[in-house]
Amino acid sequence: MPVISRQVSLPMKGDTEMENMTSTVQEAVSSSGIQAGTITIFVKHTTASVMIIEDEPGIRADTKHIWEQLIPADSSWQHNAQNPGEDNGHSHLRGQMQGASLTIPFMNGALALGTWQQIVLIDFDTRARTREIIFQLIGE
Repeated sequence: MPVISRQVSLPMKGDTEMENMTSTVQEAVSSSGIQAGTITIFVKHTTASVMIIEDEPGIRADTKHIWEQLIPADSSWQHNAQNPGEDNGHSHLRGQMQGASLTIPFMNGALALGTWQQIVLIDFDTRARTREIIFQLIGE
């Protein structure tokens, strides 16, 4: 069974910015030549995550709001307090909770997503960064 790996870079602004990656992930599947299998999407950072959402403005706003409610920015987070100049303790905690990877099946060369499901990268950090994402496909 072949395994294909690919890395992509996305410039992100931070502050819970979301970038829809669905077409980029589908292109990785399509160009692989593998017809059926799974693709893992893995972000190589501790202050960013990948997730599946219904990608529309209301859900984006609600997602940002819920993260601000659940894990607010706070200078008293120990990461900030113990590391002078750091202000992103909440970003790390959000990344831990959301997770760094997704695995999605594909069939007939197409992602097996539901009608409204979209793959997004979410950047929790407090400043702009370029994010590195690994795609790894396995199948036949």
